[in-house]
Amino acid sequence: MSKIKNKNLKNILSLIMITLGALIASFALENFLIPNTILDGGITGISIILSKITPLPLSSLIIMINIPFLYLGYKNMGKNFLFKAIYSMGIFSLGLTFFSHLEYVTSQMLLATVYGGILLGAGCGLVIRFGGCLDGTESIAIIISKKYPISVGQIILLINLLIYTLAGLIFGVDRALYSLLTYFITFKVIDIVSEGLEQGKAAMIITEHGNEISKEIYKRLGRTTTKIRGEGLISGNKEILYCVMTRIEVPELRRIAEETDESAFITITDISEIIGNHIKSTRKIKKVNKN
Repeated sequence: MSKIKNKNLKNILSLIMITLGALIASFALENFLIPNTILDGGITGISIILSKITPLPLSSLIIMINIPFLYLGYKNMGKNFLFKAIYSMGIFSLGLTFFSHLEYVTSQMLLATVYGGILLGAGCGLVIRFGGCLDGTESIAIIISKKYPISVGQIILLINLLIYTLAGLIFGVDRALYSLLTYFITFKVIDIVSEGLEQGKAAMIITEHGNEISKEIYKRLGRTTTKIRGEGLISGNKEILYCVMTRIEVPELRRIAEETDESAFITITDISEIIGNHIKSTRKIKKVNKN
């Protein structure tokens, strides 16, 4: 009973933090960045451009454009990711609608760029840290990174460079440069708050249920694990699983361990560099198994 209570408290806490993060991010956009035509990256950036040149409201555009990306995220990362992504995007959209009626904080470009970027990064970082998602490009970037030797951060950077180039053509080069500066500030703050979106994470899991956990990791995250036989001084024979993943997938790994083996011991460390194709696509794995 106490375990169920603890799990419920964790879920409630994560939803509270996601709510806080989404509201901070929406405040940064509506009261610092958008009034000065400074763009965020990803789907939000595309939505801002469309809201400027069409009568459609930004909050509705963000929801509509993110729908196909949410589906891709669900197919690759499961129901928990989908629920938190929908929840965080819903709060984000409501926050944009609410804060759009307030007067913006400053019209000075440099102040809007710096403080808007810091607040946006803090909000996005909180959402990512607790398993949510405000932008569908994160989902598509993770999917691409599984199939090709390119990191999530590099994919998002390429997408954003295209968006800022488009913004430069529509709103002027100075707005594109301010937007790019905001992106770098935001990304750095996200890195501090959530320990890095694109940064590889190495998970080492010591358990007595290696097969079950390995199957769930592969089923939900599409990651393979390396099994090592180990022996504890007191606990005896154990299985050690080694797995590499992205930061955004770590909350799902925790859920897998809690549901499969509550006594599992897990360490998660940062990876400074990855050499080789450490993440294999589902298609490739199935082909190997078939052969």
